[in-house]
Amino acid sequence: MRWSRRWVFLVITVAVIGVELASVWGQLARAWHSVYTAKWWWVLAAMLAALASVHSFAQIQRTLLRAAGVAVKQWRSEAAFYAGNALSTTLPGGPVISTSFLYRQQRMWGASPVVASWQLVMAGALQISGLALLGLGGAFVVGAKSNPFSLVFTLSGLLALIVLAQTVAAHPDLMDGVGQRVLSWINAARGRPSDTGLQRWREIIGQLKAVNIGRGRLGVAFGWSLLNWATDVACLLFAAWAAGGAPSLAGLIVSYAAARAAGAVPLMPGGLLVVEAVLVPGLASSGMSLHHAISTMLIYRLISWIFLAAIGWLLFFFLFRTESKIDPDAAQRNGTDL
Repeated sequence: MRWSRRWVFLVITVAVIGVELASVWGQLARAWHSVYTAKWWWVLAAMLAALASVHSFAQIQRTLLRAAGVAVKQWRSEAAFYAGNALSTTLPGGPVISTSFLYRQQRMWGASPVVASWQLVMAGALQISGLALLGLGGAFVVGAKSNPFSLVFTLSGLLALIVLAQTVAAHPDLMDGVGQRVLSWINAARGRPSDTGLQRWREIIGQLKAVNIGRGRLGVAFGWSLLNWATDVACLLFAAWAAGGAPSLAGLIVSYAAARAAGAVPLMPGGLLVVEAVLVPGLASSGMSLHHAISTMLIYRLISWIFLAAIGWLLFFFLFRTESKIDPDAAQRNGTDL
């Protein structure tokens, strides 16, 4: 019964896609012609912008790790991010695999388990905040002036999140009392001594004390996050110009932010079909013809997804494949640390 439902769903899906392809076949043919005749100097500019985006993200990682006293060379950080990006965007369950890979790399660079986890969480929070700020900025330009209170409220929430994270990192002792009280409630509910787990909690606090991230350094990391998104938007804009399109900048930014947010849902590797389904209508509404929007999407995805993933897999094969048998947490399990 379950298999019959799957086959019915598959047949309906194929039929719907076939009808849609037939209805826009002429637009697809024109889009392919636009890709074939793309202005290659703008394609080159889009490729350089994509590389700059990776560089910016690697700088976020290095800035946060430096705050914890972990030094890592620029080329090593960028190589790890290229490889992690390839794992994340091309494999089923890629985001989980990528996170594990980056965690392992940071442990091998000398980060403690808590610092490595803190860096991954902070980098993710900065990325989300940067994307939200970018999308809100575009929305404000295209018409959010009619409701400024929602913009102010959202920005205030983002700033509060960043300040809270910075406060916890800069003053981990503030968390000691909170953790002690929460543990006492949990232990009381489980019928265990009130100090069960307290020593481990204080070890975690002790590792967080190694993090010295002031507002200035956090601002630098957030600046790199904004540059990461800005260069990726530039990649999309250059792809549009390469295809012969002329979108409005604000509309393109909103379309980009919406597509990126939709692609973050791990339905398919690299947000396949999801990103395209959101990006093409968004670009069309930003002042581009449909076939220019499709060709822009194709050029952008070939560069920002396939091109970067290919670089990442090459680096993974030559630099990181032989490290798969190294266990950076083995020493800690034996009672020591790296």
